Amino acid sequence: MDAIDLSIFSSRVAAVCEEMGAVLRRTAFSPNIRDRLDFSCALFDADGELLAQAAHIPVHLGSMAYAMREIVHALPWREGDVVIVNDPYLGGTHLPDVTVIAPAFVAGRLIGFAANRAHHADIGAVTPGSMPLSRRLEEEGVVIAPTHLYRGGVLDQSFFDALVGRMRDTRQAAGDFAAQASAVRTGVRRFAELATALGVPKLLEAMRELNDYAERLMRASLDELPHGIYRFVDVLDDDGQGRYDVPIVVTLRVGPEGVEVDFDGTAEQVSGNINCPLSVAAAAVFYVFRCLAPEQLPVCAGAFRPIRLRARLGSLVNAQRPAAVAAGNVETSTRIVDTVLGALAAAVPDRVAAASHGSMNNLAMGGEADGRAWDYYETLAGGMGAGRDGGGVDCVHTHMTNTLNTPLEALEMHYPLRVRRYARRTGSGGSGMRRGGDGIVREYEFLVPATVTLLTERRRHAPWGLAGGEPGLRGRNLLNGRELPGKATVEVRPGDRLTVETPGGGGYGSTTN
Repeated sequence: MDAIDLSIFSSRVAAVCEEMGAVLRRTAFSPNIRDRLDFSCALFDADGELLAQAAHIPVHLGSMAYAMREIVHALPWREGDVVIVNDPYLGGTHLPDVTVIAPAFVAGRLIGFAANRAHHADIGAVTPGSMPLSRRLEEEGVVIAPTHLYRGGVLDQSFFDALVGRMRDTRQAAGDFAAQASAVRTGVRRFAELATALGVPKLLEAMRELNDYAERLMRASLDELPHGIYRFVDVLDDDGQGRYDVPIVVTLRVGPEGVEVDFDGTAEQVSGNINCPLSVAAAAVFYVFRCLAPEQLPVCAGAFRPIRLRARLGSLVNAQRPAAVAAGNVETSTRIVDTVLGALAAAVPDRVAAASHGSMNNLAMGGEADGRAWDYYETLAGGMGAGRDGGGVDCVHTHMTNTLNTPLEALEMHYPLRVRRYARRTGSGGSGMRRGGDGIVREYEFLVPATVTLLTERRRHAPWGLAGGEPGLRGRNLLNGRELPGKATVEVRPGDRLTVETPGGGGYGSTTN
């Protein structure tokens, strides 16, 4: 296959993923999926190796790429099957992220899989919004082992009813699961159409060549890094259960064979829910090196072949069941990115930016209103870190998240809330030759009693600056003007006001030079 044909093939499989995303967005019931776009779509080959992904959520797809092989080889597959799974220890991230997978066949031959992963604001956790201050996995909601939702095109109604029955808003849950199934069916149809148009032998050849091309590009990108050993330590604020200053240690060994990313020295898994499975750590690592690679790099399994991970089983970044992981997927993954970037800054300081806001600023809440249960979940934007060639961007989601903030109109229409303030947190970006981006301020007023959970970071340890730049401001969470811990669950009454001030990004370069 020549370069032009390979480029066209890469674009075609990526377009299938984009179409899956469009179907999911347009058919989902929840604002979390429909408005915030907290979902991801991808194609895999028959062995479960990543073939293509849309530019959705890095933590979703990197973790899927790391673990799909085990899932697809553990089950029998036939046309019309749809499998659902959310177990973090079987390739998931955390329980609210539910993955739906369907096989694609041509003339009875399995050619690959279409998959998506979407965040559900309710997955049956002990607190509304399904992001509790948990100590065990079971507290975080329903654990779904890889299970057939459809067999040969026929819905397993009893399983579906039992699953949806665990959710507080059964109508919304049923609608979102159906949307995910519709999206993967679209992916399967388009994948099969492509295979039929090319012919299966040419399709398999194109898959192989695409992965080989991606590997060559990634190796060329890594060859630009000076060979050597680079180490960095960053620290999580706390685990929400009384453990403070939890270290993440990364050692990069860059050589002719690629890069080894070693987490030796990282904390053991903790009582709180900032633990993460190895698949999440892998997603964070893959994301960082994807950022250094050429823009035209196809994001497929071949791109990750030159990158090796080492992480001790039972550590914070390779946790063992039944460790709680709700915040590991969102907060620890983000801090892993900061830590790997910090190590790379010693190797290529001109190509690495200062730390961004370093938290997804997770806010979950819910209760009863007009006789119906409601659950709300959102990640909030912050400031991007500045780099040599430009200042940080204000008020954006960075790194492992790629969602939108819930539009105020959608939020107030669907939930018993009023947003009293939504503004740029002026001056929160770190100063320097290039200033870090500013975070946001969002103030909610409650119209009914509710339970609120905050899972946030960078409230104790500020986002670091680089090359003499100053750190960004730490974030703050306030209830009626009283400061709350970074991780907290509180009961609120009508008229109470919750204010979240997100961190700014670190600055770059000294102003005294």
